[in-house]
Amino acid sequence: MNLADMIARGEGETLEFKQKTTHVHRISRTLASLANTRGGHVLVGVDDTGRVVGVRDAEEELFVLREAAARHVEPPLVNLRFREVEADGRTVLVVTVPESTAKPHRAQVAVGDWRGYVRVRDQSVQTSRLTEQVLERQAPAALPPMFERIPLNRHELAAIEYVKTHPRLTLPQFMKLVNFSKRRAYQTLIKLVLHGYLRYHDKEKEPYYTV
Repeated sequence: MNLADMIARGEGETLEFKQKTTHVHRISRTLASLANTRGGHVLVGVDDTGRVVGVRDAEEELFVLREAAARHVEPPLVNLRFREVEADGRTVLVVTVPESTAKPHRAQVAVGDWRGYVRVRDQSVQTSRLTEQVLERQAPAALPPMFERIPLNRHELAAIEYVKTHPRLTLPQFMKLVNFSKRRAYQTLIKLVLHGYLRYHDKEKEPYYTV
């Protein structure tokens, strides 16, 4: 996909616009979140509206990006790819972040403070311990899954059908839907996450599940 097509697509789960890499800790969050989710691209030299502003010093931007990936993400991200693209007489850095096989990655947000992040829509969102446990069991789509798809019972199918027709499913909603205790409902939903049927989100105050 060329640069114009990427910009036209807009920011999302696999695409981030950065006017510049102003701080190594900030870009490390973005890199870690993409690696922890489905991979994607960072366009440095493109503002939030999709306008190409270019970078003043491509080498300086590359230095910050490499420093963030190597020293401010744990485990380090060693397989990023970089290319310079000219657009309207300006230089844009296209950073490709593959989905990681060593999840979860944590980004350094301050001295001694390392936190996990995932992509939720167009945001890098801090993870909970539960999310990190799920990430540890995930593998990229190109690799053999660590958990096989399994036959579903009627309660599990009810969860799947609900999220197909509603924006999200919360734990209380599922408890009411199938008349389960909190513990049993929680265990059922996490089972569906681990086997790839649902996705877990903790961006908001109340965690929720989607397909």
